[in-house]
Amino acid sequence: MPEKISEPKLPNGLSRFAFRFPIWLYHAHLGWILGTRFVLLTHTGRKSGLPRQTVLEVVRYDQTTGACIVASGWNTKSDWFKNVMANPKIIFQVKNKRLSGIAERLAPEKGSQELFEYARHYPLAFRELARFMGYRVDGSEEDIREVGRMIPMFLFKPIVEVV
Repeated sequence: MPEKISEPKLPNGLSRFAFRFPIWLYHAHLGWILGTRFVLLTHTGRKSGLPRQTVLEVVRYDQTTGACIVASGWNTKSDWFKNVMANPKIIFQVKNKRLSGIAERLAPEKGSQELFEYARHYPLAFRELARFMGYRVDGSEEDIREVGRMIPMFLFKPIVEVV
């Protein structure tokens, strides 16, 4: 069973700048540098109604449809999580391909399967992700799946390409 050893802290100061830097890569049309491992999410502020952006790590990317699966590293505390729960209409960009779409929260069992597959393909990245999110895991399938049940995960499902 994974052990929750700490709560991830929301970035501030220099760490906030570092987390937001990839946004500028996308704005400079350099999103291709980040490949399919990252996605630029544009969502609507639940209070302001203004567009907001963040870059997230992709758990799985579907080359055929452009859909991607992401995890909420700060659980339900992140603004993007709260915003897409309030308004699931989004624009997301992988490499230089922008799509409008819908953010659908995955059921815990589906999230469990997705995170298990991610851990199989990227074991080092999974260990770092788990540590970052405050979990101590033993690397067993059950531990990985349990973390996947606890972390909110989303499917970004494309509707149409945005030019």
